[in-house]
Amino acid sequence: MIITDKLAGETARDYALRILTDNIRSLGLEPGTAISENELAMELGLSRTPVREAIIELSKIQIIETYPQRGNFVALIDPDLVEETRFLRRILDIAVIEEACDLADEEDLAEMSENIELQEFYLGKQMADKIYPLDNAFHKLIYRAAAKELIFNMRSTVMLHFDRVRTLSVEAVKDMKIVKDHREMYEAIRNKDKEWGAELVVKHMNRYNVDQQLIRDQYPQYFK
Repeated sequence: MIITDKLAGETARDYALRILTDNIRSLGLEPGTAISENELAMELGLSRTPVREAIIELSKIQIIETYPQRGNFVALIDPDLVEETRFLRRILDIAVIEEACDLADEEDLAEMSENIELQEFYLGKQMADKIYPLDNAFHKLIYRAAAKELIFNMRSTVMLHFDRVRTLSVEAVKDMKIVKDHREMYEAIRNKDKEWGAELVVKHMNRYNVDQQLIRDQYPQYFK
């Protein structure tokens, strides 16, 4: 598990929630992993209360499961929840990219372009692990360009169900068509082409349908 420093102004609960969320998303905490409140509190330098509050928050979206007498565990990947969250993200992302086509300014476009150039650089170096954080950052830039950054932050936690599969897709499939998708999304926004942008979101989200059996075959222990 990767533990980063507490951010300025970040509450103890939010810190615990961020660390848990980041590690579940990246599979630093693998599906099925036990989570000890005491051990996590010690590692983070916190009391048990904010850690417990963060665990309760994640249990509400079924990403952490609590069993009496056994404790807390990172939930196995539930394909039904993956599909439900993928549906939500597709609906939101289509609406947001259409807004970005109208609202993105030169600064927004420059940041997107810089992000994609880094993705393409790491793709050329076959450093897939560097691309996933840039993937998340790229989509956040689109939401920011559309003046919908609050929605991005609100949806981030529930998207853990889908995000874990995205992480596995990079590892199992080694298919970096997502970088090409991002380049085309940028071009759609730059050209203010809403129809193309919406089509690209659907194609981007549908990649999981193509990859899911290969992912499940390679990581059967992670799935319900």
